[in-house]
Amino acid sequence: MIAIWWAGLSLSMKIIWGITLAATATFIVQSIMTFLGADAGDFEAALDSSSDFSGLDTGMNLLTFRNLVNFSLGFGWTVVLFEEVIPSRTLLISLAILVGILLVVAVMYLFKFLSSMQQSGNVDVYRSAKGCTGTVYLTVPAHKSGEGKVQISISNAVREYAAVTEGEKLENGTPVKVVEVIDSLTLLVEKNNG
Repeated sequence: MIAIWWAGLSLSMKIIWGITLAATATFIVQSIMTFLGADAGDFEAALDSSSDFSGLDTGMNLLTFRNLVNFSLGFGWTVVLFEEVIPSRTLLISLAILVGILLVVAVMYLFKFLSSMQQSGNVDVYRSAKGCTGTVYLTVPAHKSGEGKVQISISNAVREYAAVTEGEKLENGTPVKVVEVIDSLTLLVEKNNG
């Protein structure tokens, strides 16, 4: 039955279904890993944060693997669900692109909101963070040329902060140690070799 349905699809719909199902499966795996507390740095493939298109003025990284998955979800499911309803291919693709972009923006702001709630708890980062260890979540550019993200453990809770380094670039998943607290949201880190 599935084979007959699949054979009846046009090539473009087969491609869209393939992208949509792959994005859905990836989203489910990402969600499970997030809820289990797995290190998202191993799964997140962020593009170089020095790119002109790397983030919004809110400090959020725009070009990430997670955002690609979210866009693919919004775009793909919109095309799949409205293919029979909207006869104009141009209108359908335009709507799908809009839904994909809106989903990316909504998820980015949701993560920013959740991150700010987490960091506004009763942890005094100035007293607690120095010397803590963690891992790079989004690549930290070399020589303080830009910000990345790190996840560190403070008081048995994993917290995410913006980070800079004075040394070489720190790739996703690199173990780090906090050298100094620059402000309540930004840390100076170095590679943790011990």
